Amino acid sequence: MRFSSQFDNRITMPFQNVLLIDDDEDDQEIFLAAAKEVSGDVKCTSLFDAREALKKLEIGELVPDVIFLDLNMPMMNGQQFLTEIKKKLDLKSIPIIIFSTSANDDTIVRMKALGAHDFITKPNRYDQFLTILKKLLN
Repeated sequence: MRFSSQFDNRITMPFQNVLLIDDDEDDQEIFLAAAKEVSGDVKCTSLFDAREALKKLEIGELVPDVIFLDLNMPMMNGQQFLTEIKKKLDLKSIPIIIFSTSANDDTIVRMKALGAHDFITKPNRYDQFLTILKKLLN
């Protein structure tokens, strides 16, 4: 597990409204449990489909302070979602944190070039997950 510090614009402010886009149900459950444990004030919404998330963001049904985005998803992957959201004037300022099992340096650099604010490799252990979220949500 590595907590990437590749980006100069690392987000350190607290968030109250979090959107998680991840097609893995187990990863969603772990994320939501850890977020609740870290901060009971954080409202987390999770979606399996990046296309659905983009539609809900475009119509204003979702207004997150930050988006945690998995890369490896069917239909619309994380890179495609990131590319699309950064084209939308009213959405492109939402910080997007890539949260993925992919961790090679080329992928990290490419996601930063597309506008990701941070890149975090999914940890293997729950306590590591808590540590990561404490740094981001508090």
